[in-house]
Amino acid sequence: MVRKEIVKVVENARGGNGSVEFHHFLMEEDLLGHASLFARVIVRPHSSIGWHQHVGTTEPYVILKGEGVFTDNDGSKTVVTAGDVCTIEVGHFHSLENNTDEDMEMIAIVLNDRA
Repeated sequence: MVRKEIVKVVENARGGNGSVEFHHFLMEEDLLGHASLFARVIVRPHSSIGWHQHVGTTEPYVILKGEGVFTDNDGSKTVVTAGDVCTIEVGHFHSLENNTDEDMEMIAIVLNDRA
């Protein structure tokens, strides 16, 4: 089977600023209970994904393009660029900001904790 990605634009994602585009490769129902998100995510200039917690899930994502500021569970901030991998453990909080004039792109997957 071949199909097109499904694009959804979210304003103020997780309480953040501006807009974020989610280019879903698979929808949650296609992930068979293993995950809730598998998508290319575009954080528009001067936009963010707000501070939120992963309850029962973990999330790795890899930055493909652009630059952002990743805020980790302990509040530390790290500038991330293409090739950086951010990992969020079960129960941890995080956020991501794009404070530049260019798009920031990443691939993200939110995996369900089966432990």
